[in-house]
Amino acid sequence: MKINMQTMKIIKTVYFLLMVVLFTACSSSKQYKTIVVKNTLNHARSNEVVELNISFLGLKTLDATIGVKNVATNEFMLTQLVDQDGDGVMDQLLFQPKIGANSEVEFHVVKISSSEKPKADDLCFSRFVPERTGDYTWENDKVAFRVYGPNAQMLKETGQKGGTLSSGVDAWLKRVEYPVINKWYKETLIDKTGSYHKDTGEGLDNFHVGVSRGVGGIAIRNNGEFYYSKNYVKWKTITTGPLRTSFYLEYENWTAGSKTITESKIITLDLGNNLSKFEMSVSGTKEIYAGLTLHEKDGKVSSGNGWVTYWQPHADSELGTAIVADAKTFSGSENYDVEEKDLSNAYAELKVSNNQVTYYAGFAWEKSEQYPTKESWEAYLDRFSKEINTPLLISVK
Repeated sequence: MKINMQTMKIIKTVYFLLMVVLFTACSSSKQYKTIVVKNTLNHARSNEVVELNISFLGLKTLDATIGVKNVATNEFMLTQLVDQDGDGVMDQLLFQPKIGANSEVEFHVVKISSSEKPKADDLCFSRFVPERTGDYTWENDKVAFRVYGPNAQMLKETGQKGGTLSSGVDAWLKRVEYPVINKWYKETLIDKTGSYHKDTGEGLDNFHVGVSRGVGGIAIRNNGEFYYSKNYVKWKTITTGPLRTSFYLEYENWTAGSKTITESKIITLDLGNNLSKFEMSVSGTKEIYAGLTLHEKDGKVSSGNGWVTYWQPHADSELGTAIVADAKTFSGSENYDVEEKDLSNAYAELKVSNNQVTYYAGFAWEKSEQYPTKESWEAYLDRFSKEINTPLLISVK
């Protein structure tokens, strides 16, 4: 059979177009690694962020063309890239899988197109707040917090209005899943159209800290007396995004009796979690005490497997605060009750190893309806403790 020139041109054109489509499809779905995530606990897990470092993945670069796909469902996962060391190069890939009880799920790390990439609001957010005495605030879809900076300390020490001298952690009681930090500061400080001390349906800041430990501030005990640092002096935002916000805080060296203490920390808050992670670098002590203010002392201090909590009446509602740490770190708890204002705290005693200590601190507000009872809150703490003591197992297939 003879094929004329016109037919040959048509065949070549079709072949060329097929090769283009095939090449495009292959390049957009290029597979780098198969990751297996295994859960060995008897309950499903969905709020834990998996961290894949660039060295673990064996890649030279991480950018927006890298995605994660569930092998079983063929679904692309929501991801976030993190520059951990601040050198301008992304070196960590985050995603948040759902893993059933006693099961494992495979994920492909693949090349992904912009149209395939899942998009979500940046619900995990943090920032320095120069418009209000240098607070540093952070939030996710569940909770919000703040700590106090050097300008607040200066105002207090010079007797000026608006100062705060405290290394305690403040709780912002939000009852909505969208971000409120920028909105509340703007309405209160810039527009003067409202106040974050009044609840108009989103929540409010009515949690008193003072010189107490608030929700997770630390103390050092020396000869039976507790000592605190002052406000943080340096900060750096590490990441904000759909899955995680994290930042660095540093404190001036301080004394706890005869001890000289150095202190810095990285604080992380992940999507769907009520507890922030505190990764501390500290020298001059072999243990720290992470505290929860007892406020009016009309609540109940309880402890469990690696956690201590304080459930209390709070205005016209109720509130639970907690400290959690893994079994190697958590030494015990103490209800420290004294007459002086704001010095009564429930403490978790935590071991320092090689100048490092990690713990988690956070809260649940009844009006948020996340964990509206003491029983539901303590059940969450039990589950959280099991998860940090039995982390997800990550391997390359």
